[in-house]
Amino acid sequence: MTNVGIIGLGMMGQMHLTAWEGIAGTRRRMVADTDPRRAAGDFSGSWANMEGGAKSIDFTKIIGTTDPMELIHSDEVDLVDICVPTPFHLDLALAAIKAGKHVLCEKPLARTAKDARIIAKAAAQGKGLFMPAMCLRFWPGWSWLKQAVEKGTYGKVISAEFNRIGSLPPGWFSNGEWSGGAILDLHLHDTDFVHYVFGMPEAVSSSGWVGPSDCVDHVHTQYFFADGPVVTAEGSWAAAPSMPFEMSYRVLFEEASAEFRLDRPEAPLMLYRRAKGNRKPPEPKPVKCPAGDGYKLEMAYLSKCIRKGITPSIVTPTEAADSIRIVEAETKSVLTGRRVRL
Repeated sequence: MTNVGIIGLGMMGQMHLTAWEGIAGTRRRMVADTDPRRAAGDFSGSWANMEGGAKSIDFTKIIGTTDPMELIHSDEVDLVDICVPTPFHLDLALAAIKAGKHVLCEKPLARTAKDARIIAKAAAQGKGLFMPAMCLRFWPGWSWLKQAVEKGTYGKVISAEFNRIGSLPPGWFSNGEWSGGAILDLHLHDTDFVHYVFGMPEAVSSSGWVGPSDCVDHVHTQYFFADGPVVTAEGSWAAAPSMPFEMSYRVLFEEASAEFRLDRPEAPLMLYRRAKGNRKPPEPKPVKCPAGDGYKLEMAYLSKCIRKGITPSIVTPTEAADSIRIVEAETKSVLTGRRVRL
């Protein structure tokens, strides 16, 4: 049994706390948050941009502390799940690696690609397994897309467009020195997925808006690949708070088109097939996706790797660092108005 300890019980920490419930081979054993109220399981007044949260969890069998280092060095914890604001990832990740723990670290892996590479180097030498929490690589409908592109199921990709649009979250996110703005904290999801599916781009060209965080809070990027498809992604914290959060993609293959929309829960992923010859085009149909979400599926995968003693390969610390490097190139492109090579 792998005992899980979660550091940081803000929105994402609460999502993780909920998602760990029922994951085979694990149990929630300990939490740490500098707010004594949250460390005791009181999450009243919490914010979230997606369904989830931990308001109804029974804390009678969970140890709470306000000291994250106490959790890291506790014999009660085998896996440290880091969900604190981004600037604190580096020190906590290095401490957990040094303590011999398994680690799941929320995105971005670090505030800069340089710091992320430091974590990746330490993780490669650590005793425990280390996995960045890039949940989109596991998300139902998105993992389907990865396989469809990889296998060439519907021919080559002509165009791929990704969108992630929301409003500025409350709290520390508005401090760009901490969050890196929407381009790093939000848009990174899609940049990483583009990296995962299509590989490292040769260059990026981005336009955007420096918003309330004093960093890029709206971005539209084209990723350039040699002889590759047209790939773009838009990410934003510029939406009005009353506007529903958008998470979507549209991919045009040679033989079909696929569309995913989070706001279409009855059929989030739709497939549209081209007609063959003079035949009538097939009716559009929903694609059945696995149950759960990316959080639960990434945790189930990590737990399986721990039980089997296999290093996680769906996402690695080095890949997570490279995705941050791409975002940094996008930021440079926004600020200079130029295409940036990688």
